[in-house]
Amino acid sequence: MTKITADHLARSAYVYIRQSTPDQLANNPESRRRQYALKTRARALGWENVVVIDDDLGRSGGGTARPGFERLLAAIGSGGAGAVFALEASRLARNGRDWHTLLEFCALVGSLIIDEDGIYDPRLVNDRLLLGMKGTFSELELSTLRQRSQEALRLKAARGELHTTVAIGYRRGADDRLEQDPDRRIREALSLVFHKFREIGSVRQLVLWLGQEGIDLPTAVHGPQGWTVRWGAPRYHAVHRLLTNPVYAGAYVFGRTATRTRVEDGRKVVTHGVARRREDWAVLIRDHHDGYISWTEYDRNQTIIANNANMKGTMVAGAVRNGSGLLVGLLRCGCCGRKLKVLHHSRRDARYVCATHVDPSTEKRCTVFSNMRIDAAVSAEVLRAIAPLALEAALQLISDRKQAGSERLRQSELALDQARYEAAHARRQYDAVDPDNRLVAGELERRWNDCLAAVARLEDQVRSLRSEQPSALSEDERTMLMALADDMPALWNHPAASVETRKRILRTVLNEIVVTAEAGRLHLVLHWQGGDHTRLEVVKNRSGQNRYKTDVATEQLVRELARLLPDHSIAPVLNRLGIRSARGQTWTQLRVRNFRGAHRIPVYREGERAERHELILREAASWLGVNRMTVVRLIRDGLLPARQVCAGAPYVICEDDLARPAIRQAIAKGRPVSADARQQTLSFQ
Repeated sequence: MTKITADHLARSAYVYIRQSTPDQLANNPESRRRQYALKTRARALGWENVVVIDDDLGRSGGGTARPGFERLLAAIGSGGAGAVFALEASRLARNGRDWHTLLEFCALVGSLIIDEDGIYDPRLVNDRLLLGMKGTFSELELSTLRQRSQEALRLKAARGELHTTVAIGYRRGADDRLEQDPDRRIREALSLVFHKFREIGSVRQLVLWLGQEGIDLPTAVHGPQGWTVRWGAPRYHAVHRLLTNPVYAGAYVFGRTATRTRVEDGRKVVTHGVARRREDWAVLIRDHHDGYISWTEYDRNQTIIANNANMKGTMVAGAVRNGSGLLVGLLRCGCCGRKLKVLHHSRRDARYVCATHVDPSTEKRCTVFSNMRIDAAVSAEVLRAIAPLALEAALQLISDRKQAGSERLRQSELALDQARYEAAHARRQYDAVDPDNRLVAGELERRWNDCLAAVARLEDQVRSLRSEQPSALSEDERTMLMALADDMPALWNHPAASVETRKRILRTVLNEIVVTAEAGRLHLVLHWQGGDHTRLEVVKNRSGQNRYKTDVATEQLVRELARLLPDHSIAPVLNRLGIRSARGQTWTQLRVRNFRGAHRIPVYREGERAERHELILREAASWLGVNRMTVVRLIRDGLLPARQVCAGAPYVICEDDLARPAIRQAIAKGRPVSADARQQTLSFQ
């Protein structure tokens, strides 16, 4: 008695196709052909409408989200599926939840399950028992295979012999051990990356330097001919992988990443590549092979990279930036333990601020202070500590000067050697082909020409770099450099010394600085990298106090001028006298106004001098009915009392002094404009 009825044939037949991994899709086409052949079998059994579901190709059946399987369940639940075709139970599900859900749906609507072995009706007890056993065996098979393969991988990795892929710069040797790539260009390019990171201390800045110098880096590319090396411009993630991969420190590592599983919307979601802590690595074998750097340097690089990460918590110093605060990332509050932040007010001014609110209603911070005094005090202490090393650093600089610019030249020379080899190889290929076979000879000739063009370009580049090599230090430059080594403060404050360089020096010798503010003083505890501690005490600026303070004479001058002139007239007087503001700027109406406001100097009112019965030169000349030069002569002769605050300021004359009889007589009498007795007054008729 057949289990296929007219009701089953009246509905559609669904063929479910699945392969677990993308690797199976690429390398196991026969399994996929057998599954697609089930469509022919469904038609042979009497179904006219056959639907193929292959949405889950490359997806695991171990309980993860499968859109194709969800589509199949929806079709069964709607009653539109008369039968479900699969190659075997493992194609449909690899876990009990999905398998028994499928069986329940098929039993409710009367759908059949058909594989290569037979036809099953989930409504029948015997068939239901057999299907349940098949699902259990499928799940057991998956667990057994996974356990065997993982145990084999673990044992091989424990011996340091498991190499799924080989990092660029290495290759498998005769005994399947790692050895450095014999290509000298690859080795020197990788060594240059580690050497420059030792100097620069930042992955991003290293990438920018490599791009600026035009230095290419090798990358491994998988193509039809297997793994090949391709040279290209440096990328951040590629450089970061080089610096964080322990294989370049001569270590074999297995289990650096793990797989994390979580339940989302009732389905298992698997996340691969979750980084583990070093103590959780499955295998770590040091000195496994020749490394490009030592394990100590690798540890130091990881610490630098971790500390350069900003916004990663209170224990991370953050990357070195060009702000004015030299101690950013090193300061820690002695009250609450938080890392102090920095607020920049200008190119040179900044304030260190603790993020903790002492009083939320007033937004008062735990600790706030200016950067100027504390930066100077810590810098002086560091200079005192590193002064004995200054001479050694100067000698090292002289040695490095001889090698400056040689990195790019060396890489260009190696690239030229490789380009010449490729051109010679292309020529041998062209010579070996029959010249009458133009279909092949034409392509080989084009490749040869491209190689020759690359050789010519690199030869010009090498020639240009050789001409740009820096010359050796002259005797005067060497003497000046050695003199600076004896004067560390002058070297530290030199205009050519960047803020980033100072910060990097401070972070090299200091681990952190714990600061506590008490009664107008800052108590500092400097924790050095070697483990020693130093205590400092710095006077804290009072509220409103800063280093930009105008001298008392200028303040008094502005106070007196404000009783005579408005702000827009005071500014030219100060500028003509060569007086500058506290920040070394010229005066403007706005700066005069701000200065008066800060020092509480009243603004000049129109008519203020008239209330005091005071006149200026123009007003006095109008009052007397003479020109201004006559009034000036009266003042210089001592006949007319007048007061002038400074050179360029207006004369201030009391109105009562203009009514003196001596003034009237002098005006009526007149006198020569010169003290020379030979110069007489010319009277006109």
